[in-house]
Amino acid sequence: MPDPNAGLPPRYLRTAEAARFLSLSGRTLEKHRTYGTGPAYRKIGGRVVYALDDLKAWADRGTKTSTSDPGNGTVLPAKRQAAPIPYAGKRR
Repeated sequence: MPDPNAGLPPRYLRTAEAARFLSLSGRTLEKHRTYGTGPAYRKIGGRVVYALDDLKAWADRGTKTSTSDPGNGTVLPAKRQAAPIPYAGKRR
């Protein structure tokens, strides 16, 4: 079946719309943006917008088939991430 959106320009969502699309609060999406753990976004003028493809790709990083499946990646929580831990506490 052909893609009905083929040939159309990409759709961009503002923060509130993107948050609804992901079933998150707008504040959570803002925190993800602050900490660098969220989906890619663009600034057009003073407005933050998200491409649908970027939202889908970010959500798909958390796809798992079971609780033991390591998956392709991880969707991190919206909080400051600790610095990487040195290798076994030793210098390399």
